[in-house]
Parts: sequence; structure tokens; C-alpha cells
Amino acid sequence: MRPLVFVVDDDPGISRLLRSTLEAEGFAVMNFSTAGSVLDLPPGVKPCLFLLDMVLPDKSGLELCVEIRQSAHWAQTPVIFVTGKTSEMDRVTGLRIADDYIAKPFSPLELVARVLAVLRRVEKQHSPSLMTVGDMELDGELMAVRVRGQLVSVTAMEFRLLAFLAQNIGKTFRRDQLLDAVWDARFVTPRTVDVHVRRLREKIELQPEKPRYLQTVRGKGYRLAPQDGLDSNSIPARAGMERIQYSPSIAV
Repeated sequence: MRPLVFVVDDDPGISRLLRSTLEAEGFAVMNFSTAGSVLDLPPGVKPCLFLLDMVLPDKSGLELCVEIRQSAHWAQTPVIFVTGKTSEMDRVTGLRIADDYIAKPFSPLELVARVLAVLRRVEKQHSPSLMTVGDMELDGELMAVRVRGQLVSVTAMEFRLLAFLAQNIGKTFRRDQLLDAVWDARFVTPRTVDVHVRRLREKIELQPEKPRYLQTVRGKGYRLAPQDGLDSNSIPARAGMERIQYSPSIAV
């Protein structure tokens, strides 16, 4: 089943653009032109995300967002404002209750990137707090790593990288994918991933030059191995990894 997005905007052109952009990325979309038409829906209809205009015919997008936050069945659903209101005060007010704020006119590519970034943050918030991979244990609440029963000192970013890979055990990610998922920043170079991987290997591997956990898959990227030992595609980290297509899965 495709993840469902609610688009609430009374401009038919914007609604069509948002719908076509999101459907091209694998989302299902329901369009609404008023706040009331959303609020009249039965509780069982649950989107993974709301895209709201600030100005609606019956009430403001801010009022609708407040009602979503107060709803028993939608309170945890992320909200992004997509609006023509571009003043600093509008942005500040919107970001106090919403997860992101996109001003019109917008780039469809940027909108998709920011939608995925918000959904990743929500996914991380619902990820398990305690994960075990072989004889390595990750405690999300304490941001602590234990290997073979011994506490290993890691930085917050090292922990985030390791936890993300543990949540996607066995799956290979390119460096740019890891930057997008873990750092969520635009001005960090792919070499940053290599540095963090090297440091983590020095901390968690018995033989960093022959990693048992944090492996490199030839021509693709990095992964956290689901089982002990190297496979034939695992080699020490290197630059110039081949680009592969990435379509993140969103649990809703």
C-alpha cells in the first residue's frame, strides 16, 4: 500500500502540481479544498503527512494545524505548510506548530526532498530504543554502544550513523544517502561519511581493516552486516563509489 498524503489547498493548479509530484514519487494523494472537508473524515482515514496552505476558505491553515495536533487520531501525523505567505513572522509562527514550512512558488524536487526528510525524522522517533547486532548493543535512550559487553565511547553523530544502519540491517547505502538520512544537511561532503565509518570501525571492530560489522559493499556503499564475517563484495572503505537508485520506504 502506498503512503497517503493529504493536500489541503483551494488552488486547483497547486493541488494538481502537488498531486502529480507526489504520485510520481510513489505516494497516494487525497486533495481537499477546505479545512472542514478534512475534519469531517472518519477517524480511520490516516495519512502519513499533511501538506497545508495557510489560507483556506473556511478557516486558516494554522487553525487546522492546531486541530490536527489536538486530534486523538492525527496528533502524531507530521504537517508541512506549503503557502504563499512568506514573511518572517509567518514562517516563525508556522514552524512553531508544523514540522516544516515551504513557500510558494516552490521547486517540486525540493518539496519531495523535504517531505522525505520530515518522514524520516518521524520514522526515527518510532524506531526501537534498544537494538542488538551480534555482540553489539545500541541503546537509543542513552545513546550508548556496547561491544562484547564493554561500553564504547561514540559521538552523537557516530551513534546516529550506527543506529540508522542497524535499523536497516543488511541494506547497503551510498554515502550521499547516508548524508541525507543521518546528517540531514546540505553542506556536508561525502568524505564526512568515510571519516565517521573509519572512526566507528576503530571503536567497534576487532580488526578494523577486516570489518565484521561495518562493511563496504564494492561499488555501492556501506552496510551493517546481518551476520558475522565478510562476504565476497566487502572491502575496506574507498572513495568514488558507484551511484545506485534509492527509493526510501516509509512506514505509515
